[in-house]
Amino acid sequence: MHYVVIGAGPAGVTACDTLREEDSQCRITLIGGEPEPPYSRMAIPYLMVEKIEEHGTYLRQNDSHYAERQIELVDGPVSRVDPQNRRIVLENGSDLEYDRLLIATGATPLKPPIPGIDLPGVYNCWTMADTRAIVERAKPGSSVVLIGAGFIGCIILEALVMRQVKLTVVEKAPRMVARMMDQVASELLQGWCESKGVDVHTDAGVTSITQQGDGLQLSVDNGERLSADLVITAMGVRANTQFLEGSGIEINDGIVVNSHFQSNFPDIYAAGDVAQGLDFSTGLNQVQAIQPTSVEHGRMAAINMVSDAAVEHRGSLNMNVLDTLGLISSSFGQWMGVDNGEQSVLLDRENYRYLRLEFDGDYLVGASSLGHTQHIGVLRGLIRSRVPLGEWKARLMKDPTRLMEAYLGCVVSP
Repeated sequence: MHYVVIGAGPAGVTACDTLREEDSQCRITLIGGEPEPPYSRMAIPYLMVEKIEEHGTYLRQNDSHYAERQIELVDGPVSRVDPQNRRIVLENGSDLEYDRLLIATGATPLKPPIPGIDLPGVYNCWTMADTRAIVERAKPGSSVVLIGAGFIGCIILEALVMRQVKLTVVEKAPRMVARMMDQVASELLQGWCESKGVDVHTDAGVTSITQQGDGLQLSVDNGERLSADLVITAMGVRANTQFLEGSGIEINDGIVVNSHFQSNFPDIYAAGDVAQGLDFSTGLNQVQAIQPTSVEHGRMAAINMVSDAAVEHRGSLNMNVLDTLGLISSSFGQWMGVDNGEQSVLLDRENYRYLRLEFDGDYLVGASSLGHTQHIGVLRGLIRSRVPLGEWKARLMKDPTRLMEAYLGCVVSP
């Protein structure tokens, strides 16, 4: 049996390791799109601030990991998939046949149609090559504009501040991290960043970037003009599916998969940021571009590839944890609430602390927090367990910090 995995991120690497555990005799080929060994993009900010070297970003620290497991590494990228003939064509013209295929190609940063977006000095912070270029330009005291203050943008933000640059953030949405925080939490986060010397502009879009001497100038739709030595864009991502055009594989926001991670071709599976898999909270098939979901997808997809739909996916719980200049924030499940739901809110603006729990009847379905770290991890268990809270709902409505007591009372000892 020849298993081919396209995509050398967390989903793909986890899948390959699981395939080897499940089938000691199979052939495994892992196709990556970059010259470096498989690495974690989430580790790039640590590389930027020199907490780790490039080797520290690698998903498997043992240099002989893939050879020991007889996982063949191929440097792609892939240009075409031919499901009818079970064949993959690489951009260099070579091809590979497979028995079962996993597509785990992840996502690509969005490139907005801003005039000047392709000028020298404008980068995404996505690949190792991007990182090397940014480190070269982001010197202490240099002026840097970061376009985008979503989850990825805020991770980059922290690394840039640690590099001691003069940082300005421009976010088109009305608030920072809009897909993770409500207005109150976002206001607290913005105030926190500004207290650390970051200039934050929300509800502001960049309309053009032009060359100005050795630097760059950005025009903003609020009338401002910003000068920069370096511009970094972090304006969201889209699933990497363009190479599948004409293949017949069903694609919506990502590759549509069933509860066993199979596409509409039963021998082709998908996992990670490219897969439109089941969301635990909503029951809908959605793309969840977060690393914990990618790892979960990769493991379960591989088991099903070997064992013919041995495990059924019950859905991934959407969750995010973010450290922004020392302020920890998190969101779980339906953090924005549900129709006719109830909320319990605890707010301490002066100390940048916020906790909001979301209930649907007798169940906890979502939560968001800022500045709270104690017992926050049990929120995942309370939401995922789907146990009725009973008397604990009233107690949490009154004091949402009693999370551990509620978990022990409802989940551990129901």
